[in-house]
Order: sequence, then C-alpha cells, then structure tokens
Amino acid sequence: MIKVGCCGFRGRREDYFKNFDVVEIQHTFYKISVIEKARKWRKMAGKDFEFTMKAWQAITHPASSPTYRKAGITPSSKFGFFNPSEEVIKAWEKTRDFAKELKASVIVFQCPPSFKESEENVRNIKNFFSVIGKEFTFALELRGTWKRESIMEICREFDIIHCVDPFKEDSVYGKFNYYRLHGIGSYNYDYSMDELKTLKEKCRDNDYCMFNNTYMLKNALEFKKLISGEI
Repeated sequence: MIKVGCCGFRGRREDYFKNFDVVEIQHTFYKISVIEKARKWRKMAGKDFEFTMKAWQAITHPASSPTYRKAGITPSSKFGFFNPSEEVIKAWEKTRDFAKELKASVIVFQCPPSFKESEENVRNIKNFFSVIGKEFTFALELRGTWKRESIMEICREFDIIHCVDPFKEDSVYGKFNYYRLHGIGSYNYDYSMDELKTLKEKCRDNDYCMFNNTYMLKNALEFKKLISGEI
C-alpha cells in the first residue's frame, strides 16, 4: 500500500483523519510543543492513524536561518548543522520525547540548502546519528550539491531513508521511499493528473507520498483516488 498524506494538517483535523491514514507533523520543525499536544493528537487520531514528523530545526538549521523568526524563538549560535554541541543533543532529546508520545513512525531531518557537503559536515552528521541510536526510522533530506555516493555512504551506515522529491531526484537508499512533494518549480503548484500518474509509476508498496505544496490537500486526495482506481 502506498501511504499518502500532507505535510501538516489541511482543513479540519477531524476531516483529515477521515480522509487520510498518515500526516507529517510540521509544527515540530519550528518548535517543540508541550508533550500534552502530542498526546492530544494521538488520542484524536485513533490507534490506526500514522504520524511522521520533522525534527526540530535546532538540529539542522543554523542561527542565521529565517525560520527561527517565524517560530518566534532566539536561536543559539551552537544550533544547526548537526553540531556536536550540548544544545543540539538537547534539541534531539526534545524531538525524541515528542515523537515517543506521538508514536511517530518516521522522523524527518530536513537540511537547509546551505548545509553543503564538506568533511566537517559529514563528520558531524555521522557523529550525530551514531550518538542518538536507532530507536526510530529516520529519513534524511539533503538539499544542495551533495554527491550521491556520499549520501549513500551515510544512509547505508546508519540505515537512514534518503528522502527526496521524486520529481527532482531518485532516492539512493532505503527500505522504502519517503517522498516529499514540494511542487515542480515552486511551492505554489498544482500537480496535473499526468504528473500524478508518473508519481504512481515511481512508487512501490509501503512508500510514503507526502504532499507539501499549495494544493497539497487537493493533490493528495486526487492521488489517493488514482491509486485506488477511483479515477
């Protein structure tokens, strides 16, 4: 079964839970809420509903990232780029604790384009994943100019899903694909039926297709109908 959902709730949560079986929580990227919110969402969703979530940006994004302003928090200079700092480890612990309460199946680490391939960044990312263990399934979205060989080495060593937008590149490693669909060319994008058919051809059982574009709700519902044979 192909798992289809949106990156973030769209519309009323009650309606979302009826229409989909999975959601990727975005709120946790900006800041980690109180644990009670995870418990509330888990209870609302029902036991068969699946959550995935983005790791807190303090792990991946440096203090210069404008996303901290959107979150309304003042970042530490030691945040981001998987730095071997106490602040980053604490950020992981908060992410981990929220994921446990949510019973999240996948934690997505989305890196900024400024996180480029270098000896230091490769060393830091390997150190980070060697420290945090393998309690969850992890997906890593590396943007920018990373060599495919380097991505494969990291993902294979730590059994991490290489998360991609399938209209931009192919995943180099993973027991399943975790696709994040950002729109072709821009976020303000509405996928055509031909493009959704192309997406279906790329998918296999247990793959995730998480829409993250302006028309994500519309496109996700259309894609579900397409793979079920309704259209």
